[in-house]
Amino acid sequence: GLTPGMKFGVIGLGGLGHMAVKFGLAFGCNTTVISRGTTKKESSLNDLKAHAFIDSKNEDEMKAAAGTFDFIVCTVSAKYDLAPYLNLLTYDGKFIVVGAPADPLDLRAGALIFKRITMAGSLIGGIKETQEMLDFCGEHNIVCDIEKISAQEIDGAYDRTVSGDVKYRFVIDTATI
Repeated sequence: GLTPGMKFGVIGLGGLGHMAVKFGLAFGCNTTVISRGTTKKESSLNDLKAHAFIDSKNEDEMKAAAGTFDFIVCTVSAKYDLAPYLNLLTYDGKFIVVGAPADPLDLRAGALIFKRITMAGSLIGGIKETQEMLDFCGEHNIVCDIEKISAQEIDGAYDRTVSGDVKYRFVIDTATI
């Protein structure tokens, strides 16, 4: 798990990613958002108060961050190349996958073996873990940032989700159904 002072990276800043940033900060981690491009940089640093931002398409930024992260959680649900992200981890680093790409990811065993990297996945905890998470959120005032929409706005919200234009999750107002 996360411990204070740990260098923690969050890949993907959407519904899961923004919550991961909030958890990392609440645990006292040095928290960095890792995203393709810079469109979410300002929101990451100013709204969510992440300590740093890395544009994964910027080779210089990725090279400078190589071998510096203790723990990375990946929320991306599209296919991506694991290698550049695993390269960000230090020895005995942890890479946790919570996004579920439809296509298989390619993994070179050497990327794990030579740095003793642990890679795992997680979907959801049981009742005990869920209650612990809710208690932690209550103690640290962690809530989801949402955009509430009416039922009539679903098609537009879907299009915005596909294009990455949502901050950070849509919620349908059931009174409009």
